[in-house]
Amino acid sequence: SSGINAEYGAYKNVKYSLKHKIAQRRHAGVTAEVMQQVADASSEKKKTVKKEKDDRVLFKKTEVADLEATHFSIFYNNALFLFLTIILSFYVLKNFSPGANYLGSSVTSACVVAFLSTGSS
Repeated sequence: SSGINAEYGAYKNVKYSLKHKIAQRRHAGVTAEVMQQVADASSEKKKTVKKEKDDRVLFKKTEVADLEATHFSIFYNNALFLFLTIILSFYVLKNFSPGANYLGSSVTSACVVAFLSTGSS
């Protein structure tokens, strides 16, 4: 249970720290895509106001950044957790009983991942 809570906190921390960076990097591409959609839609009806265009761009940019940050956060945390679990269980805790080895490597890996996710980059 504590390992699950630590992993969940790590997912949230990494996602939060990456979301703004990804949004900045994807701004130009998202803006171009939304403007193309607005141009296609506005040819059928009246012109779209600038505020509506900006709102659409902001919404789409936030949506894309949130999705990418979530995917990267899950990948990063799971890869780090797996790596630490393997190192701890096969090398550090190899002489412990199987139950203690499993519990120690899982909880320690989750706590280390959670700790590393709180650092600023």
